[in-house]
Amino acid sequence: MTGGDSYAPQSGDPSYRVVSYDLDLDYRVRTNRLEGKALIAAVATQPIRTVSLDLIGLRASRVRVDGDARTVFRQVQRALQVTLPRPLAVGESFSVEVAYAGSPAPRRSRWGTIGWEELTDGALVANQPTGAATWFPCNDRPADRARYRMRITTDREYAAVATGTRVAERTEGRRSVAEYVSDVPTATYLAAVQIGRYVRTELPPLDGATVELWAPAPLRAASVRAFEKVAAMGAVFSRAFGEYPQPQYTIVVAADVLEIPLEAQGMGVFGANHLAADSERLVAHELAHQWFGNSVGISRWCDIWLNEGFACYAEWLWSEASGGPTAQECASAHEAVLRVEPQDLLLADPGPELMFDDRVYKRGALTLHALRGHLGDDRFFALLRDWATRHRHGLVTGDDFRAIVREVDPAAVVLLSRWLDEPRLPPRARSRR
Repeated sequence: MTGGDSYAPQSGDPSYRVVSYDLDLDYRVRTNRLEGKALIAAVATQPIRTVSLDLIGLRASRVRVDGDARTVFRQVQRALQVTLPRPLAVGESFSVEVAYAGSPAPRRSRWGTIGWEELTDGALVANQPTGAATWFPCNDRPADRARYRMRITTDREYAAVATGTRVAERTEGRRSVAEYVSDVPTATYLAAVQIGRYVRTELPPLDGATVELWAPAPLRAASVRAFEKVAAMGAVFSRAFGEYPQPQYTIVVAADVLEIPLEAQGMGVFGANHLAADSERLVAHELAHQWFGNSVGISRWCDIWLNEGFACYAEWLWSEASGGPTAQECASAHEAVLRVEPQDLLLADPGPELMFDDRVYKRGALTLHALRGHLGDDRFFALLRDWATRHRHGLVTGDDFRAIVREVDPAAVVLLSRWLDEPRLPPRARSRR
């Protein structure tokens, strides 16, 4: 069985979709030992007798389908292959329970090492695009979104911060237990657990949603200063994109240096090196992903520009709104750089090797800026709000964006195609001011 996405054909199984993950995780920081139980509720999307769950570097000891102790399974290098007790027809529901354990580690991929990663004193997960399988059995493809419940047990002196809303926390002897629930449809690459010696601080609300900051005590004051503008950013983005789409926003600051910040569903993860003033654009970028990528989600990796181009353009909008360079000035500066770089990237389908190339981010933002120039501000921002509202917590493709642009102005689709379907950059973008 191969996955349903051409960019990551060895991940995921399109023969079923997951409805919910119920994860019970017990992690010991000092020994990097993870013991887990996963209960996965799913529905067949085609007639099936076997299913495949992505699981990498951890060993399954017990598998039950619908509670049946006679379930047959075998584990190969990247997956857990499970034989169902009986064939299932399209639309039939089933559950898979997996007990597993091991020392979690990131997986090697063409995009570098991804997944569960030990920190100097704790752990984090960086799933995008196919790293979730390093810490729980899953159907690891972007088009398969599900609900989550996670219970994380760890050493008492550590806090576990996870995707969703915290519904319980308690201490049991020398262990701490935190429970999180997310009813928002979430892709596996956006599910997260972060563990560290964190203290919690509540920041001003974001468009009515609570904002929590988790940071090591020595970094608390610097972290509060670094994220003091999140509520103001949220106000700018809510006007531009519509209501904030998540029930909360959680910010985690690791004590370690991280190469880049990370987004998860309702969460942004930053390193100690991202607390400087020059990281403000990164704060805006990760927050914008809560609209684009985490709410409006891509169903295939070839459309990654719909995540990164929109988040990059949000950086420029925040710069403009906060008294920095205007979006036009940002566009001109980045376009000048792109014009001297290779003109060999097809934004509509950059290929797996280039899907995280910086040109995808900047050219995606320039595409939106060109569209803004063509439509004018009123129609452009109405289009963005309609896009974010119509597809709230849904899955989209690049064709869906072309369709909504066509509704507003059929002529704009021609402009859009020049940016998406031709490797060479079109004439310079201009904003109608």
